Amino acid sequence: MKKKKKTKKQVQKETDIQEIVNHYFYSKGLTLGQIKKDAKKKKIIYSRFTRPAKQLLILAGSVKKAKRAIDKVAQWASSRGLDYAIETVFKKWLELDRLKPKEIVKKPYFQDNLMIWSETKRKWYVINERDEWLEFAGKEKDIEWRIVK
Repeated sequence: MKKKKKTKKQVQKETDIQEIVNHYFYSKGLTLGQIKKDAKKKKIIYSRFTRPAKQLLILAGSVKKAKRAIDKVAQWASSRGLDYAIETVFKKWLELDRLKPKEIVKKPYFQDNLMIWSETKRKWYVINERDEWLEFAGKEKDIEWRIVK
């Protein structure tokens, strides 16, 4: 039986697909060495990702655009604590330009007590353990801004 020889174009397409699959894993925080090691241990079934990568390449039109789309979805999903796959890029394709990472909300605290800004009185208030609103008499630098989940 004679083995079919692949054309230069087919070989190039395979490397483009590999590049997209590898970029997907990079966006998940894996290195090339980890990908190869996990593939050998059957933790990652690499071939499972080749078909969606090929479809993404066709949809995007270039490797560069496909990588940008993966990055955008990765950023969006990780900011919301979501898992994502290459297929998620297809599902979000029409809204890619509107996908934005979740904004980080920070709230003001003073000595571990939440603070509230009163727009009408133009003052900061500190809410203590007994839910009393105490006028903030400290300096702006004393306010600690914490990320709220």
